[in-house]
Amino acid sequence: MDFLEMKSYVLDFATKLLAIDSPSGYCKQAIDFIRAEAQRLGYQASMNAKGNLIIDIPGIGASAKTVGMSAHVDTLGLMVRSIKDDGTLVFTPVGGPSLPTCDGEYCRIITREGKVYSGTILCNEASVHVHKKAQTSDRNATTMHIRIDERVNTKAAVLALGISNGDFIAIDPKTQITDSGFIKSRFLDDKISVAALMGILAHLKAKQITPRHHVKVIISTYEEVGHGSSQIPAEIEELIAVDMGCVGSDLACTESDVSICAKDSTGPYDYELTSKLIALAKEAQLNYAVDVYPMYGSDVSAALHAGNDIRGALIGPGVAASHGMERTHWDGVENTIKLLLAYLLAESA
Repeated sequence: MDFLEMKSYVLDFATKLLAIDSPSGYCKQAIDFIRAEAQRLGYQASMNAKGNLIIDIPGIGASAKTVGMSAHVDTLGLMVRSIKDDGTLVFTPVGGPSLPTCDGEYCRIITREGKVYSGTILCNEASVHVHKKAQTSDRNATTMHIRIDERVNTKAAVLALGISNGDFIAIDPKTQITDSGFIKSRFLDDKISVAALMGILAHLKAKQITPRHHVKVIISTYEEVGHGSSQIPAEIEELIAVDMGCVGSDLACTESDVSICAKDSTGPYDYELTSKLIALAKEAQLNYAVDVYPMYGSDVSAALHAGNDIRGALIGPGVAASHGMERTHWDGVENTIKLLLAYLLAESA
């Protein structure tokens, strides 16, 4: 598999994965999709009790150490908090979506019985012909609601549909890939990284390449709420979180770079492992950036806080407008893939 074939595979996989709703706590369909593809490629895949997927890639020799690469399939979303007397829904956020960007977005309400209803996320003062503050009022969970695309104007009518408090609400990702190489979608954080890891799995299998170390690929399901990869296989010595890099303000990263994070809100990442990744990026002449993200946490953060004895690092493609209408470029994804392959195939420990 050359990188042109890799691009086609990764973008096709990402498009399909982005179309599967998976807000934190509702990830089974997405995990089943990824697991089926991993098994089709010939890898062993298992799940832990909380629903994280673990894919095994054997390394060279029984004495090889075990390293982990983690990306999360769970996304931001909403949940029904209550049903109002006028037949609209009050919601509570799942994770930290940028709610002002959600005003006017389409969504899906998913009932416990598996029924799915379409709707729209709206400000309570939505009409410019009715409300003087339609364009200036706050957009937050107390000033917004869900309008259901059904003939309902009472709480009883909504209950009759089977919609209840605690039902998940998934936001339409609006995925587009441009001819210029940009990938636009909600939830590139972190489904584009999942697709990149699957591209690596497909590449290793197609080229019959064996990594220097045993590898555990972890696809986590609760990262957006803070405990995605809190529990990892005990044999993992190093864990790389593959998650989006941030773009903006005084940051060096662009959408075309692989981001290497030196420190986030939970503290610095492992110095030696981060330095190794920087050296590999330089050696491979990749477009990369080293940055500090003060309002960020990752699967490695969760694993360290849970007491796992690991060295941890964080890399990923640069993503603009995180937790809103996100965008990256294929070049950033490709640089991320190339850095991970360099790490997996490096002769040094």
